[in-house]
Amino acid sequence: MDVELYVYDLSNGLARMYSMSLTGIQIDAIYHTSLVFGGVEYFFGQGIHRTVPGTTHHGQPMEKLHMGRTELPNEVIQEYLDSLAQIYTPESYDLFMHNCNNFTQDLAMFLVGKGIPEHIQSLPKTFLSTPLGQMLRPQIDRAMRGITQADPGQQIPAPAAHVSRTPQDSAAAAAPRLRGYVRNVSNLKELDEQLSLAANSCACIFFTSSTCAPCKTAYPTYDELAEEAGDKAVLVKVDLNIAFDVAARYAVRATPTFMTFLKGKKEHEWSGANPAQLRGNIRLLIQSAFPPHPHTALRLPSLQRPVTNYVLYTRTPPMEKLLSKIGAYQHDPTITSLVDFIKTRSTSEPADTAVPDLAFLARFIQSTLPSTPKESLFALVDLIRIAFVDPRVSSFFAEEAGQQTLLTLLSASSDLASCPYNLRIVMLQLACNFFTSPLLAEQMITKQDLRETCIRLLTGCLLDSHTNLRVVAASFAHNLAAYNHNERFAGRPDKLSEEDQVEVAASLVEAIGTEEESIEALHGFLFALGLLLYEAPVDGGLMDLCRAMGIAESIQAKKDVEKLKREPLLKEIGQELLVNGLKR
Repeated sequence: MDVELYVYDLSNGLARMYSMSLTGIQIDAIYHTSLVFGGVEYFFGQGIHRTVPGTTHHGQPMEKLHMGRTELPNEVIQEYLDSLAQIYTPESYDLFMHNCNNFTQDLAMFLVGKGIPEHIQSLPKTFLSTPLGQMLRPQIDRAMRGITQADPGQQIPAPAAHVSRTPQDSAAAAAPRLRGYVRNVSNLKELDEQLSLAANSCACIFFTSSTCAPCKTAYPTYDELAEEAGDKAVLVKVDLNIAFDVAARYAVRATPTFMTFLKGKKEHEWSGANPAQLRGNIRLLIQSAFPPHPHTALRLPSLQRPVTNYVLYTRTPPMEKLLSKIGAYQHDPTITSLVDFIKTRSTSEPADTAVPDLAFLARFIQSTLPSTPKESLFALVDLIRIAFVDPRVSSFFAEEAGQQTLLTLLSASSDLASCPYNLRIVMLQLACNFFTSPLLAEQMITKQDLRETCIRLLTGCLLDSHTNLRVVAASFAHNLAAYNHNERFAGRPDKLSEEDQVEVAASLVEAIGTEEESIEALHGFLFALGLLLYEAPVDGGLMDLCRAMGIAESIQAKKDVEKLKREPLLKEIGQELLVNGLKR
């Protein structure tokens, strides 16, 4: 998708006219910026807003800049926006220190790897460098809030934000489904971008015109169908009085005309404003794109939804005790900077906490970790684990150099036979915190070296004699399985290969069979296994594994263990999914 920067002047030209005489420096505008991609304009004001481009209360932009293209999947982008929503809250807005341009900068770096123009980023610093700027800062901030945080008008619905929960909370909490919307396009380029989003699903184009009276009667029905479809279909509206290039390509001669696409290919075309026909055709289209799996007919409330909450390890241990275990490294400038960041973040809003120099941290890890004594290594990894709670930190390590740093970290536990218990458990907790960043989670699962290292650590810890380690291993298995489950649930290809899924599932089955003590560990094992199995190909390797290993019988046997028999997933996974499901 192409990414554009919209630049607005909140002063309506007054800054250019009067700044020199008032402050002694020339200020061309009071900049407000937003990013536009995928037919949506994103900006920060009263929280993060999503609107139809060019329709906000700021009017029309003074400038539009092409920032580049992003190849990131839309769902990854939306998850990153969810993480930013925890930082860019309505309460955190500050005209000079935490404004729309800071948000645009962060999002642009994530999407295209470069920031917004320097003169926009540096404007607050430039203004505050003047005596008048320092004196008037509070008054200007208050006065501008009415503009910067005003109601932007109709917004495009957004996915629910991510919240850290325990595995039990994840099983019980039902996530609201993403509501869809009609995408208005005005030229062929915009239309192609929207259709590309439906290359693996389906789409419909509503050809209309401003002079077509019957078209207007179909608008409410089309809007309702878009909302009903959610992210399963892309519903587009094109005004042929404006989009001449679209009319030329598709040779549409009458309005209203509807044209549907299935998996990127034209499927059907019809004319007329018949609401019943429109509803029937769109619903049939979606059913063709997403034929129901036999598992959808089962009663599986824990699995028949996307999992929006990953298990994270956010607790900060006593810092002085932790630093004493690091030894001489606690005085290294990189470590002191990291500690200051963690302490500040724990006592104030994340938005008010400046991120330390992460490039220095990455170099420190790569140069120091291999020679760090094992008795100090646990504490050092635990410190890094705490920092990864902040999505800005974990996102940095999604870059290629950051991935190499993570491999250096994880390799310290590669020899599980000689790796201390405390090091293995903080390594797994760190791996769980990879999921604070959708980009890092994506890289961890798609990059072979990183994925294989994490799976090797996981499978080696699922059968450990330490109960706490088994529980954390179950948490990481849950996160891996949930990420893959969400892709499958949305009708997209699996992220984990079938070989990886079989390897993890086989280890989970063995762990379930031997678990006799911890209902928390059993819950995590069962939930992760269920997420891997739900809607898996009926004739695929996972289902073959179920038949070959007698998984259902192994799970049912846990009902005879006094400490475990009250676990509700024994029935849902063991009976409903694995017994009733295999009969279908």
